[in-house]
Amino acid sequence: MPKYLGIDTSNYTTSAAVYDSDVNAVKNIGKLLPVAAGAKGLRQSDAVFLHTKALPDIVGEAIKDVDNISAVGVSSSPRDMENSYMPCFLSGVAVASGISSALKCPQHHFSHQRGHIAAALFSVNRLDLFKKPFIAFHVSGGTTDAVLAVPNEELIVECRQIASTTDLNAGQLIDRVGVMLGLKFPAGPQLEELAAESHSDIKVKPTLKDGCCCFSGVENQCKKMFDSGVAPSDIAKYTLDYIAVALEKMTDNLILNHGDLPLVFAGGVMSNKMIKNHLSNKFNCLFAQPQFSRDNAAGIAVLTALKEGAVL
Repeated sequence: MPKYLGIDTSNYTTSAAVYDSDVNAVKNIGKLLPVAAGAKGLRQSDAVFLHTKALPDIVGEAIKDVDNISAVGVSSSPRDMENSYMPCFLSGVAVASGISSALKCPQHHFSHQRGHIAAALFSVNRLDLFKKPFIAFHVSGGTTDAVLAVPNEELIVECRQIASTTDLNAGQLIDRVGVMLGLKFPAGPQLEELAAESHSDIKVKPTLKDGCCCFSGVENQCKKMFDSGVAPSDIAKYTLDYIAVALEKMTDNLILNHGDLPLVFAGGVMSNKMIKNHLSNKFNCLFAQPQFSRDNAAGIAVLTALKEGAVL
């Protein structure tokens, strides 16, 4: 029975997944990389070391009891854009290359972003969208992108960036505000819990520049609020409300310019219930299930199966 291995080494999570096309099921194993208390992230050199250290156990757990790996896929870049590169992905590529050579099976490279989109569609049983154009958001600590996704025989899906952030990514904003408030990095789930305690009705008014969002001013505003004694729960809610409304305005603009195409939201930030509920009330859209929102290798494994011609 053919099975397909996917490997993803994003900046903060080591992941491996096996997709079984016969039963349309995926097994994903992932581990967060350790970040020192009070830190706002990892240096790339540290991420490469930590991925290299974690990969043997993660891959071993993923392929345990798997008797036939037909092909190996790996995320080798952040996005499908020229000069899109991060050293942390080299760790996964090295392991995938070794496995491919040892098993004498094909190896396929994909972007981390395409993996997120594939994981989102798999999680809601909508891989059929790969056969037609749609708009996909990838919102995380490293990316706040909207792409026009179009079918592509070689790539499975081609992602053309049509909107982004001009400065900070949404996940960066969440983590920076969270660390400022004394939360542990990565701060997403904790910030959401804190925001749920707020009864504030502070209005947010995001502005777009050529259809793109900007978040650095929000970080500065949150710092002013913190220094003036505003309750941490109100600061947390303000941050998440701002991101939600900014994404809403971006979506309105994209629909105006590209038409009423299917909408897909992927990436770790989109597991936030407050943001998801806000957008769900405004648009007919699809969201990755929470376990497929955060960094994972499931989408890479699925893309590998598709690349090999597996019928899903």
